Amino acid sequence: MPLGTIMNHCYLDGMAAINDVERSERLSLGGEAEILWAMLDFHRSTFLWKCEGLDENQLRRRSVTPSELSLLDLLSHLTGAERHWFQECLLGSVLEPLYLAAPDGELNPLDPIPVEDVVQRFLDTCDTSRRIASEHSLDEVVYSETFARAVNFRFIAVHMIEEYARHCGHADLLREAIDGAVGE
Repeated sequence: MPLGTIMNHCYLDGMAAINDVERSERLSLGGEAEILWAMLDFHRSTFLWKCEGLDENQLRRRSVTPSELSLLDLLSHLTGAERHWFQECLLGSVLEPLYLAAPDGELNPLDPIPVEDVVQRFLDTCDTSRRIASEHSLDEVVYSETFARAVNFRFIAVHMIEEYARHCGHADLLREAIDGAVGE
């Protein structure tokens, strides 16, 4: 089941923006591509699980000083990472930014984008990435501006897992600071 299941992800005046997240399972047996994509989906759904049940103010809260990072910033950043690696780097697409960027490159707090739009863009982008992954070989080689060298799609898959794993750790700290919730 890709990206787990999100039964409800709407924002209704003070209610949670993300509810009923069912985390994807980690595969322990399977082919290389199957394991890599399942692990990426596990981390995608884990990040959403860290945001589950929080309202808009909580998702926007910058709760670990001196950092100004929020769960919503991370969600928009991960959307950008998905778009960059799957669409821009692998496919060579030229994409317009989804959000107004703050000087640090993260979501601009002055950008009035509704939380439900950020969540929906993330879900849609992950679906696009998943479709692209199904159409390309892990051995496909492209040039990465980010690393200034050739990389294969296998590297991109592992790098995305690394990106999510790092930010799931950040999400742990942010979530605990918001409401004390802890978890794997």
